[in-house]
Amino acid sequence: MEAVFIYIAKSSSLMLMFYCAYYFLLRKETFFNSNRWFLLSGLVVSVILPLLTYTKVIWIDAASNFDTNIQTTLINNSDSESAEFNWNYIILGFYGIGLLVFLLKLAIDFYSLNAIIKGKKIKQQADFKFVDINENIAPFSYFEYIVYNSSLYTASELESILEHEKVHSDQNHTFDVLISRIFSIIFWFNPIVWLYKKAITQNLEFIADSEASKKLSDKKAYQYTLLKITTHENCVAITNHFYQSLIKKRIVMLNKNQSKKRNSWKYYLMLPALATFVLLFQVEVIAKEKPQIIEENDSNIESVDVFKISKNSTDAELNEIKNNLKKNHNVKFEMSEIKRNDLNQLTSITVDIKKGKQHSKSIQNSDKAINEFGVIIITYKNGDKKLGIQTVNNSNNKEPKKAISNKLKTETNVNTNSNTSTKTNSNSSANSSTTVIVDNDNNTVITTSSDEGTSVAVSNGVKTNVKTGFPLVILDGKDMPSDFDMNSLPPSTIKSVRVFKSLDAVALFGEKGEHGIVEIKTKK
Repeated sequence: MEAVFIYIAKSSSLMLMFYCAYYFLLRKETFFNSNRWFLLSGLVVSVILPLLTYTKVIWIDAASNFDTNIQTTLINNSDSESAEFNWNYIILGFYGIGLLVFLLKLAIDFYSLNAIIKGKKIKQQADFKFVDINENIAPFSYFEYIVYNSSLYTASELESILEHEKVHSDQNHTFDVLISRIFSIIFWFNPIVWLYKKAITQNLEFIADSEASKKLSDKKAYQYTLLKITTHENCVAITNHFYQSLIKKRIVMLNKNQSKKRNSWKYYLMLPALATFVLLFQVEVIAKEKPQIIEENDSNIESVDVFKISKNSTDAELNEIKNNLKKNHNVKFEMSEIKRNDLNQLTSITVDIKKGKQHSKSIQNSDKAINEFGVIIITYKNGDKKLGIQTVNNSNNKEPKKAISNKLKTETNVNTNSNTSTKTNSNSSANSSTTVIVDNDNNTVITTSSDEGTSVAVSNGVKTNVKTGFPLVILDGKDMPSDFDMNSLPPSTIKSVRVFKSLDAVALFGEKGEHGIVEIKTKK
């Protein structure tokens, strides 16, 4: 609901901006046709521009406390939420009543128009349909129809009226009237839209007066006709009718000298105004953490569990994940939008996981089959748990098989995978430690090191224990010596870290990848 209020505020501000520009700068100029398009474009911009945003990413230093919640709470206090919920319905109800009233009024106006034209004799002339009626109604035009009562006017007066209405009909002014009417119905609560509608209607009359007077030999006779028509106060609301209020202004504009072309600079003042609006209100700033290396003593982490979901996961396996997460971690796991292809492979699934204030959601959808993903649960010695999403980026099928990297997402996107759970138990040795490395793409690799070797938890949730040796470190394309200390690299200089298991390492790097490869790229 808050987003709706923000949209209304932005739209109203833009509408006010265009109206003020017209009222203070353009209203007294004789650029009537340009003013017409200026006013119409103002309505279009005020509706569309608030929906367009530019995203700007800024990088910030990561929080020093790795134990910070993955995501801020999404659930407000139930009492305040309930109160807000009630107010939303009251406001929507009030708006709905107003909308219904104005829609009913529009329907009545259409019915009245139809009743006037229906059954009358229509005289076709060129692109116009003339309808001579007996009712005492001000002459008006509606698209190609021009309606008038010939018995009320002299021949010269009728000529002035018809020339005026022909301009309305020929230039399709009815569209402008209907568009402004629709806006006034949708935004009925906004006083600016009513002023805007009046400005559009008045400018259309300026256009018709100006064009009609050029075709008439007696300009003064036309002005006297304007004054005479003011005695006919009955008119149809959704039409271009000859009588309008503010006759004095119309006559003044008829006799005004043409504006100089150099005054058209006033239109361009809206460009910097719109640019300022975009910079102030339509730039969405997203903060992302800079790459970091965070070290945790093994005594803090008890286990890392990964529950994988792949294209071949069955309903039974998905239910087993649900039961395991609830039983072992008290994590609520919900599935929806499950679709499978002819091979019984998952092509669509939406997963929601919740635990207290932590909430993540993943929407997987593919024409063929979904990519593998999983729920990752980090359990600490003090009993705290952190949940996140693990996604797998598959390499191009034409290239050699590459290592897969973890993504532990700290946003609302969450992926969950099959019933495979992998635990990485910490070693109580004083020489062991656990390092979590996060790169620019939020790729995460959890590596546990000890005197016996290195245990790496990679994206597919499989733990590979290397007991016979340490993996080779490749730094910016160069092989590092066996005693190279990765912790000696300043965290701010690291761009990404990828861990290749032995089989993948051998396939990509040859025999030197026998014990695995840790590829590190730094910023340059």
